[in-house]
Parts: sequence; structure tokens; C-alpha cells
Amino acid sequence: MISRKLTISGKVQGVYYRASAVQKAKMLGLEGYVKNEEDGSVSLGMKGEEAAVKEMTSWCKKGPALARVKEVKIEENPEIQANGFDVIH
Repeated sequence: MISRKLTISGKVQGVYYRASAVQKAKMLGLEGYVKNEEDGSVSLGMKGEEAAVKEMTSWCKKGPALARVKEVKIEENPEIQANGFDVIH
């Protein structure tokens, strides 16, 4: 099990980024969260099998069809407290 926190910037709010991320994360069996930040970015924390975390990270660099991802900052091995994968409001 590994954990990772991503901060995704660009056009990532109002484009179904969070809802799409939850679907993808659940499909991969990850636990964690996704939330909008006040600066317009999206934060995503996840933990799970290494292959699943890597696949989710790759997905986040593109996002859903309407998203325009500019940058993804990665923090390795943060403490992620989660049961399932949910949107935090």
C-alpha cells in the first residue's frame, strides 16, 4: 500500500473532475478523497496498491474530457485517513 496527495491545477473546477475522479478511484479500488480548493485547484488524496495509485496519477494528469490540466504537484506518502473514496465539500 502506498499513498499520494495530488494538487491539480488548470481548468479543473466545474468540469466534473471530482465526480469523474471518484468513479475512476472506486474502479481502481482506491481509498481517499477529492475536493475543490479556494484557489481553483483540486486536491486528491489516495491510498492503495502501487499500480492503482500510479494509474490514478496518470489519469489525473488528463482528467475528464472538459478539464484542461496545467500542472499536477505530487506529495509522496502523506497520511491519508479514508474509508472508501468520496468528495469532500
